Amino acid sequence: MQMREAAEKLLFSSTLEEKLLLAPAAVSDDMPGRAVRLPDTPGRPDELRMVAKGLKADFPGVHRLNDDAERGKMLHFLANHELLAAELMALVLLKFPEAPKDYRAGVYEAMREEQMHTLMYLRRMKECGIYFGELPVNDYFWKLIAPMETPMDFVTRLNLTFEQANLDFSKHYAGLFRQVGDTGTAVVLEKIYQDEIGHVGHGVKWFRKWKANGETDWQAFGKSLSFPLAPAKAKGIAPFNAEGRRLAGLDEDFISHLEVCEQSRGRTPVVHWFNPSAEGYAMPAGRQYMPNKSERALTEDLEMLILAWSKKEDIALLRKPPGRDHLAFLKKVGFELPEIFAVDEGGFHKELQDRKLGGLRPWAWSPDATTTLSQYAENVTKASLWKWRDDTPAEFFSKEIGSRLERKLGLSEGSGVFCRTLEEVMTELSKGLEKGDILMKAAYACAGRGHRKVCQGTAADTLRPWIEKVLLAHGGLIVEPWLERIVDFSSLYEIGMEDGSSEAVAKWAGMTRMENDAAGKFLGTIVNAKWGSDLDSDLREFLFREREVTQFYRRTLPKILPEVLPGYIGPVGVDAMVFRNSDGGYGLRHIVELNVRMTMGRVALELYKKLPTSAVSGRVGSFRILRKNKLSEDDLLTLKGGDIHKDPIVINNPNHATKFLAVWQFID
Repeated sequence: MQMREAAEKLLFSSTLEEKLLLAPAAVSDDMPGRAVRLPDTPGRPDELRMVAKGLKADFPGVHRLNDDAERGKMLHFLANHELLAAELMALVLLKFPEAPKDYRAGVYEAMREEQMHTLMYLRRMKECGIYFGELPVNDYFWKLIAPMETPMDFVTRLNLTFEQANLDFSKHYAGLFRQVGDTGTAVVLEKIYQDEIGHVGHGVKWFRKWKANGETDWQAFGKSLSFPLAPAKAKGIAPFNAEGRRLAGLDEDFISHLEVCEQSRGRTPVVHWFNPSAEGYAMPAGRQYMPNKSERALTEDLEMLILAWSKKEDIALLRKPPGRDHLAFLKKVGFELPEIFAVDEGGFHKELQDRKLGGLRPWAWSPDATTTLSQYAENVTKASLWKWRDDTPAEFFSKEIGSRLERKLGLSEGSGVFCRTLEEVMTELSKGLEKGDILMKAAYACAGRGHRKVCQGTAADTLRPWIEKVLLAHGGLIVEPWLERIVDFSSLYEIGMEDGSSEAVAKWAGMTRMENDAAGKFLGTIVNAKWGSDLDSDLREFLFREREVTQFYRRTLPKILPEVLPGYIGPVGVDAMVFRNSDGGYGLRHIVELNVRMTMGRVALELYKKLPTSAVSGRVGSFRILRKNKLSEDDLLTLKGGDIHKDPIVINNPNHATKFLAVWQFID
């Protein structure tokens, strides 16, 4: 028999019996014939015709594997994949008759093995009471692989993507089936696993022959795939199996890169962008704003914080990705990673130009984010809450918005006055200095920068040059009494839309305790499973009983925030403080600042939520931003531990960071 005849019978036959009649081991390939045109679908009996909405992968956990119906449904899905693989291999033989004889011989042998795999699954399905064709089958593999234009396309799409992913799946589920006593199915999967190693190995051999000179396997693999395929699809929905890949001939560089790469599986990804200099771009002269060296370092060093508020299915646009070793470290300690795209300063990545997106989520919708993300605006699904938008009103980034919220709520305890003119500032400064020390804050200052303490007795006129400079750049500043800080905290919210409603709703996300210095400069955040439980009893009495903070921050504020921030959708943080009042007791400044963006407090809260349950279990966590040049070599060594339960964990790569390190640690 000719190889072509066997391939034609498998691809075009309309009965399952003919398709699965095992092709002879020995065939001739001296009459390969002309290349066939791509058929719309392979020949199939009516009950096995593929549809776009066919059965999807829903692999049961070990607790459901004893259920015959669940097991049969999974086997039905897998049998279709094995049959499709055989049909695609037949298509390769018919579509590329001029391919090297050795390559074609390897594909033919793999085709026969796929026929055998299908038959093995059918026998196990029958024992579960499921017959092939009684459930709809999907055309996913066919749509992605059949349009191949070269044998290299087939190698990268089937051998190195879907069959490589099966190295994870078949090994893992073989173990699970043995665990529940189903040795029959376990044996089938173990056989498929061994054959799959050979199929991937055959692909690796020819991939290396055909790839461009000078490229690593990983580089060539990434370039060879186009959306919706991506390297991450070469991992199964199962534990990563590095050993199986080594047996197939993949090198350590390829394996280590693949282990840490991610891509959305089903949910349309949301794109995240880190732009912590939002206040600078939003200020009156912001269109010409140029971050200084420290601000640029903050952006580049800490952009990996995106992993806190992104999901595994999302995309993080990074100017300087942290490297695969650090990504592997983060995965090892328990963090799920988003898909990472290396982009230029303008946030550009070619692959995203044609990719459907579920939304855009920058740190803040300041002018820089609006400009950067505009290139992806048309890619966002119409139903998304996270569409591209014009700049958030500049005043939302100003200290003025916090003062506005205070006034709306009728709060005055410890509060200040927002001033726009030199005359207003000098008046408030003179009145304030009669009573005590004063704190002045530039309108668009952030994280304690742009603050100035003025001690009682200081001549107000000596401050005139600084005030004029701030007013020119910021358009305003706030003058408030200097308060003796007892504890700083943040209440965190997410403003969105209720299903079926056109009204914005603010939902409370949680509370964190801030670590600030005496001037209010941010040092870090403390997160507890039950906020306030780590405070002194007298502070808890003051906050929860006397001032009823639960009622205020969880019920009162969410009703007001959408009114104060009309049209805004996104994260919001309200900073507050307990201070020592003039009679020695406690005072509460309910609204110190209103941050209309992501905040470090929200980052800390989301990191806490993403950590493995075994690590958290009600413990107290600390998130801090450290200056690298303040740390000794011994300090840096302690930050390289790998046990999330007891070691400090550096979120960004300490070897790449120039100035700042973001560190998480449990402190109880």
